[in-house]
Amino acid sequence: MSPRRLAFFDVDGTLTTATTIFRFLRYYLAAQGHGPHVYEQRRQELKAMTAVGVPREATNRAYFANFRDADAATVTRLARTWFEAELVRGGLLNGSAVDALRGHVSRGETVVLVSGSFPAVLWPLAEHLGVTDIWATLPEITDGRYTGHLLREPMIGTVKADAARLAASVHGASLTDCFAYGDHLSDLPILEAVGTPVVVAGDARLVEHARLRRWTVLPGAPAAPELALGECVESSRDSSPRRTSPREPFPEPCRELSPEPSREPSRS
Repeated sequence: MSPRRLAFFDVDGTLTTATTIFRFLRYYLAAQGHGPHVYEQRRQELKAMTAVGVPREATNRAYFANFRDADAATVTRLARTWFEAELVRGGLLNGSAVDALRGHVSRGETVVLVSGSFPAVLWPLAEHLGVTDIWATLPEITDGRYTGHLLREPMIGTVKADAARLAASVHGASLTDCFAYGDHLSDLPILEAVGTPVVVAGDARLVEHARLRRWTVLPGAPAAPELALGECVESSRDSSPRRTSPREPFPEPCRELSPEPSREPSRS
């Protein structure tokens, strides 16, 4: 009997050519009637945090403050219309990584998305790719509204590796038989945790590390052009309200199986 194999995929910069959380934030703010300067100001604030050395985990937390008091059903609906608009525009998906994902699916291997993005944004992509397992950053929702806080540590760095260990345990797989795909140096913990790490070119530091270790390196792809802000407003108006499925905005795998912060002894 052949061993059970999982293929873990980072999303932003790996499966996609741009950072989905920022693409969606721009779309969301425009759909809410904000001018482009609002997004640019908020984006610059986060870039400034990165520039002075603030860890990715902290900037990820700061990002979700943008959704404080947002209606969860509206965020979910707009995330779907955003993704549909991106598909129409084209260029959001990285063909080399998507081809690799489909290869795993064709061989009967389970694909797991492991991302610092959040479920509302990830599920349309997952459904498009035929993926049912997502391990993501979980924003807190109370009484149907985002609080601007997170339920757990962001799905970044060592937390991704923790998620891979727990997912492998749930699926009855050994990490030595598994694959992981990533594009940023922060993906190194999950890449080193599996038997077959694969790097998507983009971060020169990670590519150099991969070459020294003789890991496979897939080509990256240029970022897709931004959606016109008029498209954001029109597509959000044209979309009829959707009934939220039982898995939205927090699908069962995200809610029940996501690991607790890596500082817990049981996850080390």
